[in-house]
Amino acid sequence: MTWRFALIVAPVPADDPRTDFADTLAVIDPDAPALSVGELSTQRGDGIFETIGVVDGHPQEVQAHLERLAHSARLCDLPAPNLAQWRAAVERAAVECPAGESAIKLILSRGVERVATGLEGPTAWVTAAPAADMSVARTEGIKVVTLDRGLDSGAATRAPWLLLGAKTLSYAVNMAALREAHRRDAHDAIFVTSDGYVLEAPTASVILRRGDTFITPEPNGGILHGTTQLSVFDWLEENGHSTGYEHVPAAALGTADAMWLVSSVRLAAPVTLLDGRELPVDRELTAAMNAYLLSPRD
Repeated sequence: MTWRFALIVAPVPADDPRTDFADTLAVIDPDAPALSVGELSTQRGDGIFETIGVVDGHPQEVQAHLERLAHSARLCDLPAPNLAQWRAAVERAAVECPAGESAIKLILSRGVERVATGLEGPTAWVTAAPAADMSVARTEGIKVVTLDRGLDSGAATRAPWLLLGAKTLSYAVNMAALREAHRRDAHDAIFVTSDGYVLEAPTASVILRRGDTFITPEPNGGILHGTTQLSVFDWLEENGHSTGYEHVPAAALGTADAMWLVSSVRLAAPVTLLDGRELPVDRELTAAMNAYLLSPRD
Protein backbone atom coordinates (compact mmCIF):
# COMPACT_ATOMS: atom_id res chain seq x y z
CA MET A 1 0.00 0.00 0.00
CA THR A 2 1.41 3.40 -1.00
CA TRP A 3 0.39 6.11 1.43
CA ARG A 4 -1.12 9.09 -0.34
CA PHE A 5 -1.86 11.30 2.66
CA ALA A 6 -1.02 11.48 6.36
CA LEU A 7 -1.70 13.77 9.27
CA ILE A 8 -0.72 13.87 12.93
CA VAL A 9 -3.58 14.24 15.40
CA ALA A 10 -2.98 16.09 18.68
CA PRO A 11 -5.56 14.27 20.86
CA VAL A 12 -7.92 16.42 22.93
CA PRO A 13 -10.06 15.18 25.85
CA ALA A 14 -13.27 13.39 24.98
CA ASP A 15 -15.33 16.14 26.63
CA ASP A 16 -13.60 19.04 24.85
CA PRO A 17 -16.53 21.23 23.68
CA ARG A 18 -14.90 22.78 20.62
CA THR A 19 -16.38 22.18 17.18
CA ASP A 20 -13.39 23.21 15.05
CA PHE A 21 -10.41 20.86 15.31
CA ALA A 22 -8.37 22.18 12.39
CA ASP A 23 -5.53 23.37 14.63
CA THR A 24 -5.17 19.85 16.10
CA LEU A 25 -4.62 18.19 12.73
CA ALA A 26 -1.20 18.65 11.12
CA VAL A 27 -0.72 17.39 7.55
CA ILE A 28 2.66 15.69 7.07
CA ASP A 29 4.61 14.19 4.20
CA PRO A 30 3.53 10.51 4.14
CA ASP A 31 6.99 9.49 2.91
CA ALA A 32 8.93 11.44 5.56
CA PRO A 33 9.98 10.20 9.04
CA ALA A 34 7.31 11.08 11.61
CA LEU A 35 7.59 8.87 14.72
CA SER A 36 10.00 8.96 17.65
CA VAL A 37 12.23 5.92 18.12
CA GLY A 38 10.61 5.61 21.56
CA GLU A 39 7.09 5.36 20.13
CA LEU A 40 5.28 2.56 21.96
CA SER A 41 3.19 1.62 18.94
CA THR A 42 6.34 0.43 17.20
CA GLN A 43 8.28 -0.62 20.31
CA ARG A 44 5.52 -2.80 21.80
CA GLY A 45 2.47 -2.64 19.57
CA ASP A 46 0.87 -0.69 22.42
CA GLY A 47 -1.99 1.04 20.68
CA ILE A 48 -5.20 0.58 18.75
CA PHE A 49 -6.39 1.22 15.19
CA GLU A 50 -9.31 1.21 12.78
CA THR A 51 -9.40 0.90 8.99
CA ILE A 52 -12.21 2.69 7.19
CA GLY A 53 -13.13 1.89 3.61
CA VAL A 54 -13.62 4.88 1.30
CA VAL A 55 -15.63 4.74 -1.94
CA ASP A 56 -15.33 7.70 -4.32
CA GLY A 57 -14.29 9.95 -1.46
CA HIS A 58 -17.04 8.80 0.94
CA PRO A 59 -15.76 7.17 4.16
CA GLN A 60 -17.97 4.22 5.06
CA GLU A 61 -19.52 3.40 8.47
CA VAL A 62 -17.58 6.17 10.22
CA GLN A 63 -19.66 6.22 13.40
CA ALA A 64 -19.39 2.46 13.90
CA HIS A 65 -15.62 2.62 13.45
CA LEU A 66 -15.28 5.52 15.88
CA GLU A 67 -17.39 3.75 18.49
CA ARG A 68 -15.22 0.66 18.13
CA LEU A 69 -12.09 2.83 18.49
CA ALA A 70 -13.52 4.12 21.78
CA HIS A 71 -14.32 0.56 22.88
CA SER A 72 -10.76 -0.56 22.16
CA ALA A 73 -9.43 2.46 24.08
CA ARG A 74 -11.48 1.46 27.14
CA LEU A 75 -10.20 -2.11 27.03
CA CYS A 76 -6.60 -0.90 26.68
CA ASP A 77 -6.83 1.79 29.39
CA LEU A 78 -6.11 4.53 26.85
CA PRO A 79 -7.62 8.01 27.21
CA ALA A 80 -11.08 8.16 25.68
CA PRO A 81 -10.78 9.56 22.15
CA ASN A 82 -12.73 12.67 21.22
CA LEU A 83 -14.91 11.21 18.50
CA ALA A 84 -15.76 14.59 16.97
CA GLN A 85 -12.05 15.26 16.55
CA TRP A 86 -11.47 11.88 14.96
CA ARG A 87 -14.43 12.42 12.63
CA ALA A 88 -12.88 15.71 11.56
CA ALA A 89 -9.61 13.87 10.86
CA VAL A 90 -11.44 11.24 8.78
CA GLU A 91 -13.23 13.93 6.78
CA ARG A 92 -9.94 15.74 6.17
CA ALA A 93 -8.27 12.55 4.94
CA ALA A 94 -11.24 11.59 2.75
CA VAL A 95 -10.82 14.80 0.76
CA GLU A 96 -7.45 13.46 -0.40
CA CYS A 97 -8.76 10.07 -1.52
CA PRO A 98 -9.00 9.56 -5.29
CA ALA A 99 -12.00 8.20 -7.17
CA GLY A 100 -12.54 4.50 -6.64
CA GLU A 101 -11.72 2.67 -3.43
CA SER A 102 -9.32 3.78 -0.71
CA ALA A 103 -8.60 3.04 2.94
CA ILE A 104 -8.20 5.44 5.84
CA LYS A 105 -6.37 4.13 8.90
CA LEU A 106 -6.73 5.65 12.38
CA ILE A 107 -3.95 4.92 14.90
CA LEU A 108 -3.98 5.81 18.60
CA SER A 109 -0.82 4.92 20.57
CA ARG A 110 -0.04 5.13 24.26
CA GLY A 111 2.76 7.54 23.39
CA VAL A 112 6.52 7.71 23.59
CA GLU A 113 8.29 5.40 26.05
CA ARG A 114 10.27 8.07 27.88
CA VAL A 115 7.13 10.08 28.65
CA ALA A 116 4.57 7.31 28.97
CA THR A 117 4.06 8.03 32.67
CA GLY A 118 0.90 10.10 32.42
CA LEU A 119 2.79 13.39 32.13
CA GLU A 120 2.05 13.60 28.43
CA GLY A 121 -0.74 12.22 26.34
CA PRO A 122 -0.91 9.60 23.63
CA THR A 123 0.16 10.04 20.03
CA ALA A 124 -2.17 9.64 17.10
CA TRP A 125 -2.16 9.84 13.34
CA VAL A 126 -4.26 9.13 10.28
CA THR A 127 -3.22 7.81 6.87
CA ALA A 128 -5.01 7.37 3.56
CA ALA A 129 -4.10 5.28 0.53
CA PRO A 130 -5.74 3.69 -2.52
CA ALA A 131 -7.06 0.22 -1.71
CA ALA A 132 -5.83 -2.91 -3.43
CA ASP A 133 -8.06 -4.40 -6.13
CA MET A 134 -10.36 -6.85 -4.33
CA SER A 135 -12.60 -7.69 -7.29
CA VAL A 136 -11.30 -11.25 -7.73
CA ALA A 137 -11.98 -12.19 -4.09
CA ARG A 138 -15.48 -10.69 -4.31
CA THR A 139 -16.45 -12.44 -7.54
CA GLU A 140 -14.47 -15.68 -7.60
CA GLY A 141 -14.36 -16.28 -3.85
CA ILE A 142 -11.64 -17.42 -1.48
CA LYS A 143 -10.25 -20.64 -0.05
CA VAL A 144 -10.15 -20.76 3.75
CA VAL A 145 -8.71 -23.02 6.44
CA THR A 146 -9.62 -23.22 10.12
CA LEU A 147 -6.86 -22.56 12.66
CA ASP A 148 -6.85 -23.13 16.41
CA ARG A 149 -6.59 -19.77 18.20
CA GLY A 150 -5.04 -21.58 21.18
CA LEU A 151 -7.60 -20.23 23.66
CA ASP A 152 -10.93 -21.60 24.86
CA SER A 153 -14.22 -19.74 24.50
CA GLY A 154 -14.11 -18.44 28.07
CA ALA A 155 -10.65 -16.86 27.83
CA ALA A 156 -11.80 -13.29 27.16
CA THR A 157 -14.01 -13.25 30.26
CA ARG A 158 -11.55 -15.12 32.44
CA ALA A 159 -8.52 -13.09 31.38
CA PRO A 160 -9.56 -9.61 30.15
CA TRP A 161 -5.92 -8.48 30.17
CA LEU A 162 -5.46 -10.50 26.97
CA LEU A 163 -7.41 -7.69 25.22
CA LEU A 164 -9.12 -10.21 22.95
CA GLY A 165 -11.98 -7.86 22.10
CA ALA A 166 -9.79 -4.86 21.28
CA LYS A 167 -8.48 -3.93 17.83
CA THR A 168 -4.87 -3.48 18.90
CA LEU A 169 -1.74 -2.85 16.87
CA SER A 170 -0.36 -6.20 18.09
CA TYR A 171 -1.24 -8.04 14.87
CA ALA A 172 1.71 -10.44 14.71
CA VAL A 173 -0.51 -13.47 15.45
CA ASN A 174 -3.07 -12.40 12.84
CA MET A 175 -0.39 -12.02 10.19
CA ALA A 176 1.19 -15.35 11.17
CA ALA A 177 -2.22 -16.99 10.71
CA LEU A 178 -2.50 -15.58 7.20
CA ARG A 179 0.97 -16.89 6.34
CA GLU A 180 -0.02 -20.32 7.65
CA ALA A 181 -3.16 -20.20 5.51
CA HIS A 182 -1.01 -19.43 2.46
CA ARG A 183 1.25 -22.37 3.31
CA ARG A 184 -1.87 -24.54 3.22
CA ASP A 185 -2.78 -23.22 -0.24
CA ALA A 186 -5.58 -21.02 1.10
CA HIS A 187 -6.26 -17.30 0.96
CA ASP A 188 -7.45 -16.78 4.52
CA ALA A 189 -8.18 -18.44 7.84
CA ILE A 190 -10.95 -18.69 10.40
CA PHE A 191 -9.94 -18.88 14.04
CA VAL A 192 -11.65 -21.45 16.23
CA THR A 193 -11.37 -21.85 19.99
CA SER A 194 -9.58 -24.81 21.53
CA ASP A 195 -12.97 -26.08 22.72
CA GLY A 196 -14.41 -25.99 19.20
CA TYR A 197 -16.25 -22.72 18.56
CA VAL A 198 -15.97 -20.26 15.69
CA LEU A 199 -14.37 -16.88 16.32
CA GLU A 200 -13.44 -14.70 13.32
CA ALA A 201 -10.89 -14.40 10.55
CA PRO A 202 -7.60 -12.57 11.19
CA THR A 203 -8.92 -9.44 9.46
CA ALA A 204 -12.61 -10.17 8.84
CA SER A 205 -15.91 -11.31 10.32
CA VAL A 206 -17.58 -14.62 9.47
CA ILE A 207 -21.17 -14.82 8.20
CA LEU A 208 -22.90 -18.16 7.63
CA ARG A 209 -26.11 -18.84 5.76
CA ARG A 210 -28.40 -21.55 7.12
CA GLY A 211 -31.52 -21.72 4.97
CA ASP A 212 -32.89 -18.18 4.94
CA THR A 213 -31.16 -17.24 8.20
CA PHE A 214 -27.75 -15.54 8.36
CA ILE A 215 -25.70 -15.93 11.52
CA THR A 216 -22.38 -14.75 12.88
CA PRO A 217 -20.54 -15.70 16.08
CA GLU A 218 -21.62 -13.68 19.10
CA PRO A 219 -19.42 -10.57 19.49
CA ASN A 220 -17.97 -11.64 22.80
CA GLY A 221 -15.36 -14.14 23.82
CA GLY A 222 -12.67 -12.11 22.06
CA ILE A 223 -14.50 -11.30 18.81
CA LEU A 224 -14.47 -7.82 17.33
CA HIS A 225 -17.95 -6.64 16.42
CA GLY A 226 -17.43 -6.16 12.70
CA THR A 227 -18.65 -2.87 11.23
CA THR A 228 -19.15 -4.44 7.79
CA GLN A 229 -20.98 -7.39 9.32
CA LEU A 230 -23.37 -4.96 11.02
CA SER A 231 -24.03 -3.25 7.67
CA VAL A 232 -24.62 -6.57 5.93
CA PHE A 233 -27.09 -7.63 8.62
CA ASP A 234 -28.99 -4.33 8.25
CA TRP A 235 -29.20 -4.89 4.49
CA LEU A 236 -30.27 -8.53 4.86
CA GLU A 237 -33.03 -7.59 7.30
CA GLU A 238 -34.27 -4.83 4.97
CA ASN A 239 -34.50 -7.50 2.26
CA GLY A 240 -36.59 -9.88 4.34
CA HIS A 241 -33.91 -12.21 5.70
CA SER A 242 -33.45 -13.29 9.30
CA THR A 243 -30.17 -12.62 11.08
CA GLY A 244 -28.76 -13.70 14.42
CA TYR A 245 -25.79 -14.05 16.74
CA GLU A 246 -24.94 -17.51 18.00
CA HIS A 247 -22.27 -19.52 19.79
CA VAL A 248 -21.32 -21.32 16.55
CA PRO A 249 -19.68 -24.77 16.77
CA ALA A 250 -16.78 -25.25 14.37
CA ALA A 251 -18.60 -28.25 12.89
CA ALA A 252 -21.34 -25.88 11.65
CA LEU A 253 -18.92 -24.31 9.16
CA GLY A 254 -18.84 -27.38 6.95
CA THR A 255 -22.64 -27.65 6.79
CA ALA A 256 -23.38 -24.01 5.97
CA ASP A 257 -25.46 -23.25 2.90
CA ALA A 258 -23.04 -20.41 2.13
CA MET A 259 -20.32 -18.48 3.91
CA TRP A 260 -18.64 -15.09 3.59
CA LEU A 261 -15.72 -13.28 5.17
CA VAL A 262 -16.60 -9.59 5.36
CA SER A 263 -14.38 -6.60 6.11
CA SER A 264 -14.12 -2.88 5.44
CA VAL A 265 -11.80 -3.04 2.43
CA ARG A 266 -12.30 -6.49 0.88
CA LEU A 267 -16.07 -6.25 1.58
CA ALA A 268 -17.89 -9.60 1.10
CA ALA A 269 -15.76 -12.49 -0.11
CA PRO A 270 -17.65 -15.79 -0.56
CA VAL A 271 -15.87 -18.87 0.80
CA THR A 272 -15.61 -21.50 -1.94
CA LEU A 273 -13.43 -24.05 -0.13
CA LEU A 274 -13.14 -24.72 3.61
CA ASP A 275 -10.35 -27.05 4.76
CA GLY A 276 -10.36 -28.58 1.28
CA ARG A 277 -14.13 -29.09 1.18
CA GLU A 278 -16.25 -27.24 -1.39
CA LEU A 279 -18.99 -24.94 -0.14
CA PRO A 280 -22.05 -23.66 -2.02
CA VAL A 281 -21.68 -20.11 -3.35
CA ASP A 282 -24.64 -17.78 -3.95
CA ARG A 283 -23.09 -15.53 -6.58
CA GLU A 284 -26.22 -13.47 -7.20
CA LEU A 285 -26.64 -12.66 -3.51
CA THR A 286 -22.92 -11.95 -3.15
CA ALA A 287 -23.01 -9.49 -6.05
CA ALA A 288 -26.02 -7.71 -4.53
CA MET A 289 -24.32 -7.66 -1.13
CA ASN A 290 -21.18 -6.07 -2.54
CA ALA A 291 -23.19 -3.56 -4.58
CA TYR A 292 -24.78 -2.45 -1.32
CA LEU A 293 -21.43 -2.34 0.48
CA LEU A 294 -20.05 -0.10 -2.29
CA SER A 295 -22.91 2.35 -1.85
CA PRO A 296 -22.48 5.36 0.49
CA ARG A 297 -23.05 4.29 4.10
CA ASP A 298 -22.68 6.39 7.24
